[in-house]
Amino acid sequence: MPGQLYNLNSNYGNEQQLVELLKQLKAAGITPMADIVINHRCADSQDEHGRWNNYHDDHDHDGHPIDWGRWAIVCNDHEFGGQGQHDTGDDFWGAPDLDHANPHLREALTHWLKHLRDNIGFCGWRFDFAKGFAAKYIKEYVDGSGCTDDLNVGELWVDLDWGSGDLEYNQNAARQRICDWIDATEQRSAAFDFVTKGILQEAVKRCEYWRLKDNKGKAPGLIGWWPRQSVTFVDNHDTGSSQKHWPFPGDKIGQGYAYLLTHPGTPCLFWEHFFDWGKGVESEIKALIKVRQDAGLVAKSKLEILCAEGDMYVSRTTGKHGSVMLKMGPRYDMGRLCPKSEDGWQKVTKGKDYCVWLKMHEATESN
Repeated sequence: MPGQLYNLNSNYGNEQQLVELLKQLKAAGITPMADIVINHRCADSQDEHGRWNNYHDDHDHDGHPIDWGRWAIVCNDHEFGGQGQHDTGDDFWGAPDLDHANPHLREALTHWLKHLRDNIGFCGWRFDFAKGFAAKYIKEYVDGSGCTDDLNVGELWVDLDWGSGDLEYNQNAARQRICDWIDATEQRSAAFDFVTKGILQEAVKRCEYWRLKDNKGKAPGLIGWWPRQSVTFVDNHDTGSSQKHWPFPGDKIGQGYAYLLTHPGTPCLFWEHFFDWGKGVESEIKALIKVRQDAGLVAKSKLEILCAEGDMYVSRTTGKHGSVMLKMGPRYDMGRLCPKSEDGWQKVTKGKDYCVWLKMHEATESN
């Protein structure tokens, strides 16, 4: 967890190596985004009562000092003896929650973010534990650091409605909370689509593909309401990996990426799936990425859900260069929904319980 914010030396390398890495990423067409943990900050020493609330500033840097004291911690964080204003969001138990209502603290954080952009080379922020402080401050941090035109995304892990134990069909309340948060940032940040993740993994795990269409015929997650602001994912370091707080079923990973990469929203790949789960999973993901690129699918691409029943889901997504059809589920017979080669459809990739077809637009084919 964060402590000395300006100290960028780690087990991965030193600050100069990080700067060089980011330069090489940009040269390769990759925009580097930093994982920003500013809801809380670990203190460097204890007070006379043994509470961790004294911050040091041990790394040389320009601008605002970060040797904060109890004033920088929210007053209702009693474990750490905070003397600031009340928390503007949810409490994080593992470290002192910072008082974002304090303008001096916000100025220091904004200056640090600007340093990461201007001097280190990051472009855009992933805001960790975004529900820990008021969304209105996101705008100040994004604008003040010069990242207004970059992709920024908040980790707003909303609770889904589990009813009496099973995931409820209607998750509108959860996705409305995400929309409200994005609105409160004045659309300076997108959000991770936890609703899509939760519904998708229940659908493939329980063979309940009817879950993948809401009562208005749209996708049931944030991508169904606000795809431009939806960042979709199968797993991350919290839900999967070694922590496994809410893992996607491992034997359904192919279906997970088939859905993400053929649908609207901005899809994320989990590092471990791509690099650590073997060549088979890597090849599946690469093939699906190619389909998305060939069709020119983007966050706002048009989605049509053609079937969402117990054992089968069929969708068609239209991109800039072509259209993509996805079939998921164990049902073999698609009936009249099966794409035909005489209509220009080509089967381009498949995996366990999914298949993908691509049809290029005529203008693209002629080029």
